[in-house]
Amino acid sequence: MAATIAPDTPAHTVDAFHRGRFWLVQPRRGGHRAGMDAMMLAAAVPSGFSGRLADFGAGAGAAALAVLSRCPAAQAVLVERSSEMAGFAAATLSHPGNAHLGDRASVLTADVTLAGRARAEAGLADNSFDFVIMNPPFNAAEDRTTPDALRREAHVAEDGLFERWIRSAAAVARPRGGLAAIARPEQLVAILDAIEGRFGDAEMLCVHPRPDAAAIRIVVRAVLGARGKLSIRPPLTLHGQSGNAPAERTEMINNGLASLFGD
Repeated sequence: MAATIAPDTPAHTVDAFHRGRFWLVQPRRGGHRAGMDAMMLAAAVPSGFSGRLADFGAGAGAAALAVLSRCPAAQAVLVERSSEMAGFAAATLSHPGNAHLGDRASVLTADVTLAGRARAEAGLADNSFDFVIMNPPFNAAEDRTTPDALRREAHVAEDGLFERWIRSAAAVARPRGGLAAIARPEQLVAILDAIEGRFGDAEMLCVHPRPDAAAIRIVVRAVLGARGKLSIRPPLTLHGQSGNAPAERTEMINNGLASLFGD
């Protein structure tokens, strides 16, 4: 599908998601390119969600638009610290294939780790969202990283990242508002520590590449102000025992035809 994109947009691709129900303008090489992680994060939002959603670290907008594609009454703010990636998000919203979603979404260039008045002045007012989703940088600094600065910013975690991101999520969410985060399994403790005293009724789902393989991702969902304890949901297995074809449930989640937690 032809796109109307600003002529100074850096080298990019235009990629279809949800079987062409929305399109993403994203960097061709440098920076973060969206994939299954964004689709799983979006699928953590209940299918009947009709409120205002914040996508922390939105990148080019994949997760937020995947929510809008599946939840026809939802609205979303794509929050991105990098001005270059925010530019890709703006190009995504202006793509003609997203015209049916564009009036329900906006881009905010802001650092979600800001606190108090600085956060509000950046456009993230307290008690202003019904759900916050986040796909923060979760590679450790000691991991092998790319030399590309934009991609490194999107992938490499800073110390205390989950505490700062979830603190901001608790501030901007309305009472009983939702939170969903995707991360690596080894970051579960940091996430649980950060939601303690803020979010409850937490649910965790592990993502396994195959039935006999260890989990490679976790998705945690919780409710602001709730007091229920953590529950562990049945896992998502991306592929069958043999071959690389996605499992049926994975295919449905990847294409916006099912929610991750079954609601």
